[in-house]
Amino acid sequence: MHLLLYYFLAINLIAFFIYGIDKLKARKNLWRIPETTLLLLAVIGGSIGAWMGMYVWHHKTMHLKFKYGVPVILALQIAIGVYLQL
Repeated sequence: MHLLLYYFLAINLIAFFIYGIDKLKARKNLWRIPETTLLLLAVIGGSIGAWMGMYVWHHKTMHLKFKYGVPVILALQIAIGVYLQL
């Protein structure tokens, strides 16, 4: 159980900072992190970090697939966690 907790902590920190890095790259007009990668980070357990990164860094908040997709992913993950009693 501790290993799962460490995984979720790590993947959420990674997602949070990756969203920040992508925002910095967008401002500097540099090569960007693909949107599929950003969404994949949410899907594999980093949805809280992705959601926080979106609003802390003000990044991807107007893109519908992020604005609605990340919260839906988070809700599904919570529902699965409750169902599995994690």
